[in-house]
Amino acid sequence: MNGLGTYHGADTNEILKTAMYIEPGNLESFSNAFKALADKTKADADASLINSNAINSRDKYFACASYYRTADFYLHANWSDPRINEYWALQTECFDKAIAALPVPGQRLTLPAQGFNVEAIFYAPAPPNPTVKRPTLIMGNGYDAAKEELMHFFVFPALARGWNVITYEGPGQSTRTLHPVVDYLYSAAPLDVDRNRLALLRNSFGGYLAARAAAFEPRIRALLLDGGIYDAHAAFVGQLSPSLQSLYRSGRKEQLDSVLAAQLRNPQVPSGLRWGAEQGQWAFKIESTYDFLEAVRAYSIAKLTERIQIPTWIAAPANDQFYTGQPELVKAALEEKATLRRFEGAAGYHTQVGATETANRIIFEWLDGVFGISSQNLGG
Repeated sequence: MNGLGTYHGADTNEILKTAMYIEPGNLESFSNAFKALADKTKADADASLINSNAINSRDKYFACASYYRTADFYLHANWSDPRINEYWALQTECFDKAIAALPVPGQRLTLPAQGFNVEAIFYAPAPPNPTVKRPTLIMGNGYDAAKEELMHFFVFPALARGWNVITYEGPGQSTRTLHPVVDYLYSAAPLDVDRNRLALLRNSFGGYLAARAAAFEPRIRALLLDGGIYDAHAAFVGQLSPSLQSLYRSGRKEQLDSVLAAQLRNPQVPSGLRWGAEQGQWAFKIESTYDFLEAVRAYSIAKLTERIQIPTWIAAPANDQFYTGQPELVKAALEEKATLRRFEGAAGYHTQVGATETANRIIFEWLDGVFGISSQNLGG
């Protein structure tokens, strides 16, 4: 959560103060504490908008959007919880007020696909200029996280370097959702989009989704996996305790589901395990943990790596608690096409959380080299 503060997504002291009201192991108290912070922050932003102007209220609106998303974070064990949609609507309201006050307002898009729509947001660092061709960074999140969250990890740094950005999400968040995004950049986007410099970046579970999507989208010219996932099934099963792994591998579905369900109700069980299981079942719309693990058997790029023929950057955090060893497998499969970037120390955690400035500096140095450009010469 503190990682959002570097690029206008939160105030660190507000988060630390709110943490004082959270009861360890009580996920309801977590949600309630951040909902209260979000409501207060929204009231401050609304007052600033009335008494001053949209620029003065912008960062407060970004912050309250972040806090509403955080209040929703642990609610997905109960799919029918009305707060899920309520908090989503509130975060959207706040976020839209914030991006409307950017120097170039963010533009929400609904892109038609085959039987569904892809929701996206286009950001530009400056008004369109047909004499300047800008590279564009296409971004999606991971594990069904919100595209709005990317604003505070990658979008602001990209805009500061003169890049266009489009963030997107959609049903499945994989191959079929990327095609309409690229179609838009080729046909309806502003004239300053450089079609020869389109890069795709996704983080966390998006590291698998991006690799799969890029394997079937030849218009992408550079791929960034933060971090790389070769076999999601192996990674998820590896996070289970030895006893749960034994139940799963022996096919004892009812027993595995029963034992894990009891664990998820236990406040002493680490919140990371509780969230990972509940979020996965919610995102995949699968009620059984066993069935969820069976469903992700298909989530491997083993048969796709020959189709990925573009320069690929792979983050390998030393202390990643979710996908240890997976980035190295992706690098081995892609061979010389891939650059493996190890992160240690403060940046050595999952998606370099809390070290976003370091991550972006390294990412854009690599992109500058791949595309033969200097971000400082793109204008802004």
